[in-house]
Amino acid sequence: MKFSKFLSMSALVVGMISTLNAAQADWPKELKFSVIPTAGTSSLETRWSGVIKYLENALGLKITMQSSNDYTGIITSMAHKHTDIAYFGPESYVEAAKRANAQALVAELQKGADKPGYTGIIISKKDSGLKTIESLKGKTWAFTDPKSTSGTLVPSVMFARAGIDPDEYFSKVIYSGSHEASILSVKAGRVDAASTNDLDFEKGEGKAWSKDDFNFIWKSDLIVGAPIAARADLPEDLKAKIKQLLLDFKDTNELDKLNYSGFVDIKDSDYDSIRELIELRKKLQK
Repeated sequence: MKFSKFLSMSALVVGMISTLNAAQADWPKELKFSVIPTAGTSSLETRWSGVIKYLENALGLKITMQSSNDYTGIITSMAHKHTDIAYFGPESYVEAAKRANAQALVAELQKGADKPGYTGIIISKKDSGLKTIESLKGKTWAFTDPKSTSGTLVPSVMFARAGIDPDEYFSKVIYSGSHEASILSVKAGRVDAASTNDLDFEKGEGKAWSKDDFNFIWKSDLIVGAPIAARADLPEDLKAKIKQLLLDFKDTNELDKLNYSGFVDIKDSDYDSIRELIELRKKLQK
């Protein structure tokens, strides 16, 4: 009787292993992970290396980190299946969902926050005397990337609602390429003011800059948190595994590098508010 039970249990375990192996046989041998350029490449690799190593060990797959000079490069890479997983901003995710079959898995949870989200801010140099939107007229301005939510979309909607055309209002408008570049450009006096967000500002605070270096001119309403998304055509069990692993990730040392307390569940419809902002921007600009 005991021997029969042993055989039954053995058969069950073998069956479970066979099922697992069959499922994993559909998985790619390597995953490529891309991150939108919020900072320099070396800084991004340092911040995300712990998460990538954790996923590699848990999945038993090699994960290669990739970067791009702009947000559109990451979207295009996923559209051509050169990127499997990516950290997007909210607007770039919406574009990737439309153009590159991206599927949101989890969202970042900022330190001290009880729900995923962050706020856009406008900054100027502390000793510039520029403390209001009105004082910026005729000055130099930096957006981040055309597909950045807090660096371009949200302030563009604010400007449009106020009847401001940035190309006419400012003496010069540039796209810095990243939040870090915008913040450092304001600090160095290369531009008079720029749009960024509180999360990326806090990542460099005490390292590359201080709050005392800036005036904080404007703050947006809460923006839905930036997601990690996968190509929707990856195996369902692989996507589910990646999602659960990220939800379970509790390494405080590695999370500190990202200024996160963890990751939370998210779904595509949570980004409908961003889609509404994109449509509103189009209407206002007309």
